[in-house]
Amino acid sequence: MTIAVGLTIAGSDSSGGAGIQADLKTFAAFGVYGASVITALTAQNTRGVTGIHQVPAEFVTAQIDAVFADLDIGAVKIGMVAQLATIDAIAAGLKRWSPKHIVLDPVMVATSGDRLLAAEAVDALRTKLIPRASLITPNLPEAAALLDEAIASSEAAIASQGQRLMAMGCQAVLIKGGHGQGAESIDYLITGAGTIALAAPRIATKNTHGTGCSLSSAIAAGLANGEDMESAVRHAKAWISTAIAAADRLDVGHGHGPIHHFHGFY
Repeated sequence: MTIAVGLTIAGSDSSGGAGIQADLKTFAAFGVYGASVITALTAQNTRGVTGIHQVPAEFVTAQIDAVFADLDIGAVKIGMVAQLATIDAIAAGLKRWSPKHIVLDPVMVATSGDRLLAAEAVDALRTKLIPRASLITPNLPEAAALLDEAIASSEAAIASQGQRLMAMGCQAVLIKGGHGQGAESIDYLITGAGTIALAAPRIATKNTHGTGCSLSSAIAAGLANGEDMESAVRHAKAWISTAIAAADRLDVGHGHGPIHHFHGFY
């Protein structure tokens, strides 16, 4: 049996709902073998982040080289990068190993509101990682922050921000609408061919911890499995919507609980 392999480069969530743990669960749900490079350890739970321990940049490099030297990586998902030195290490590693698909989730703030990316690292994210990405997956506030603009409030403004993010060098942009308003949560996939609106019913639940991490890793899993970008995004959107809808079945923690990664199994 040959299995597709996905690599997540991200931070660890000690409560298991986001970061590396969410990515590996997502890969497994899609039938993809998951490998990981850990950039930071967080002390966190469903209520918030109480501590962050940075992994030294040289050890991030060692993890990247160990994985790529042995495993046939079908796609890479990048999440929490935390600091400038880590961004440099990841960018150099991607240049060395040239993976075919890179999905970058520009994680800046956790669901709980805790900041996960140092302010001085934002420009490096723009100039060193975004240009290497097949797809970036900012939510509405992240897209605005990357452009130093106000949050887009119309479809035309969202499409315009997506085009300007593409001008930073990535091949496609998925601006997520979970922070928007209305009965539907609409994500916008912006590519060189235009903009596609992907709508799903907005689900009333506080249990959305790890949604962004899981969506980006679901897209990476689809790409690793051989799907084209639009198909991978559509399948990931459908899967994440069902995972959010099933989140209340888990009853984990007392804050923003996790989504249900394995809703298809139990």
